[in-house]
Amino acid sequence: MTYSRGQQERFARTILNGFESYFAEFQNITLAARARFEAQDWQGMHAASIQRIDLYKEATTRVLQYVELIAGEQLHSLQFWQDARGSYADLIRGHNNFEIAETFFNSVYCGVFKHRKIRDEYAFVFSPQGDMPTPDVRPVYRAYSCAGDFETPLRQLLQDYGFSLPWEDMERDIASIVEAVELYLAPRFDLTRDGVEIQTLEPHFFRNKGAYIVGRIVSGPDSMPIVIPVLHSGSGEVYVDTILFGADKMSVIFSFTRAYFMVDASVPSQYVLFLQQLMPAKPISEIYSSMGYNKHGKTYYYRCAFRHMKSTSDKFIIAPGIKGMVMSVFTLPSYDFVFKIIKDRFTPPKEMTREQVKEKYRLVKRWDRAGRMADTQEFTNLAFARERFSDELMEELHKVAPSLIEEHGTALLIKHVYVERRMTPLNLYLQDATEEQVAAVMDEYGNAIKQLAAANIFPGDMLLKNFGVTRHGRVVFYDYDEIVPLMDCNFREIPAPRNEAEEMASQPWYSVGPNDIFPEEFRLFFSGNQRARKVFDAMHSDIYEASFWQGLQERIRQGYVEDFFPYRRKLRFNRTPGQQAATG
Repeated sequence: MTYSRGQQERFARTILNGFESYFAEFQNITLAARARFEAQDWQGMHAASIQRIDLYKEATTRVLQYVELIAGEQLHSLQFWQDARGSYADLIRGHNNFEIAETFFNSVYCGVFKHRKIRDEYAFVFSPQGDMPTPDVRPVYRAYSCAGDFETPLRQLLQDYGFSLPWEDMERDIASIVEAVELYLAPRFDLTRDGVEIQTLEPHFFRNKGAYIVGRIVSGPDSMPIVIPVLHSGSGEVYVDTILFGADKMSVIFSFTRAYFMVDASVPSQYVLFLQQLMPAKPISEIYSSMGYNKHGKTYYYRCAFRHMKSTSDKFIIAPGIKGMVMSVFTLPSYDFVFKIIKDRFTPPKEMTREQVKEKYRLVKRWDRAGRMADTQEFTNLAFARERFSDELMEELHKVAPSLIEEHGTALLIKHVYVERRMTPLNLYLQDATEEQVAAVMDEYGNAIKQLAAANIFPGDMLLKNFGVTRHGRVVFYDYDEIVPLMDCNFREIPAPRNEAEEMASQPWYSVGPNDIFPEEFRLFFSGNQRARKVFDAMHSDIYEASFWQGLQERIRQGYVEDFFPYRRKLRFNRTPGQQAATG
C-alpha cells in the first residue's frame, strides 16, 4: 500500500495540534488554582487536580479518532509511523516543550499498537533532541538583593507574591523569617558578603490548602534551597507559616507521596532544571510528575531505567519482606525502585479480580495521597533481558503470574507491571530499630493512618508489612488492594456478649455487614511485635475506637478539607507576638 508524504505530514501535524490543545487546557486548569486558593475553594482545588490528571487520556483518545481517519489503512503500518515520526520530529525541532510533545506522540502510538512494537524507529523511545531542553533558567526566577539586609528584600518579596487578600501581619512574618535565617543559616553561610540574594521561582506552587514560594538563598558559591509556605488565616487573610531550609526538606515537599502541584509554567523544563539544582538527589522524572506531567515523568523514568540496566550487571531478585497475597514484588539491588505484578491467583482469604486491583491503583493516582501513599508508574508489555532475572525470581513468576510473562529468546516480556520507589518495609525496619527510632516510626505509622483517613481513604489491611519507611523516615502506605473511601465504611463497636456461650464462641455472635469495621480488632495488626504495639498504644490508641473514625466521617460529610503539612508541625512559626520563631 502506498501513501503520500502529505498524508503522513497531516497525520503528524494532527498529533502536534492535539498536544498543543492538551497543553493549553492543562495550563487553563492550572491558572485557575490562584483564584481557588484566594476563594478557599478546597473542594474545587481537589476536583481540578483530578480533572487535570484525566485530561491526558481524554486528549489522546480524541486525537486517536482523527489520526484513524487520516491514516486509514496505513494506521497499523510501521513504515507509515516511521515516516510520521520523522515529520513530527521536524515539526517540534526547537519547540520549547519538545520533550513533552514527544511523549504525547508516544501515547497516541501506544493507543494504536496497545503498547506493543515500541521501537525508537516508530516512537520517541529516545529523543533526537536529548532528554530535555537546556534552557536558561534565569527568566523564571525573581532575584532579591540582600546586601546584609534581609528585611527590605523580604518585604518586597511578600508584596510581589501577595494575593487579592491582605497579609495577616506582614511585619511579623518578615521578622519570623529573618530570625529563622539568623538562627539556621547565618552559622553556615556568610550572609554579609556582596552579592547575597534570594532567588524564587516566579509563580506560586499551589497544592491542597497551601501556596508555596520556592527558591534559594545564594551567597557566593554557596546556595541554600528554601520553601516558604503561605496559608489562609481563616478570616480572609494570608500568612507565612514557616521557612524551610535545605534539599531534604524541599524533597519532602515535592515527594512522590503527594498530589501534584499546580504551577503556571509555560516551559516546564525551565522549572524542572531549577528545581533539580535545588534537589540534586531527586530524580528528574519525579520533578516532572510533581508538576503534573506524570506521563512525561514516566518517559523520563524509562530512559533512566534503561541506561541503568545497560550500565549494571546485577540480577533482579524477589524483594525483601513478607510476600504479598495479591502482588509479587521484585527489585534490582543496585536500583532504587521496585516492580510489582498482580498475581494470577490471590492467596486466600483475598477475594478480588485483577481488574479490581488495577482500579485501586487508578484511584490512588487520582486521589489526594496526603503524603502517605506512593505514586506509581504503570507499564504494559515491558521488556527485560531474561539473563538479568535470578532463578529464584523466575521460578516465583512462573508460579504466581504465568499469564503475565512471555519469554522471547533473550528477552522477558512482562505484560503488566507497576513501578514505585523502593522503601524499607516497616516490619523489617522495626527489627533493628533503636528505642528512639521505634518511637519515631510508630508515631509516623499512626499519623499515616490518620492522615489517610482524613483524606477519605481507609487502608483496609494495616499490617506493618504494608507500610514502608522512606529515606527521610516517613511512613508510607503501599498496599492498595483493600483501600476504600472512608465514607463507605461502617465503623462499629463490638457488642458485649450477653452470656457465657457468646463470650466463649469462636465465631462472632453478632451480625456483620459487608462494610462493617470494628476498630477494636486493629490491635491484631501488631501480632508478633509487642514492642511496637506498646509504643503505638501510648500515642495512637484512639485508632482502636469507633468514635474516632465516626468523627472523621462527620468532618468529611460536612465538607471539611484537612490540612496536610509536608513538614513537621514543630517547624511552624508561632503567630503569637513575642514567641520565638521556628527554624527550618
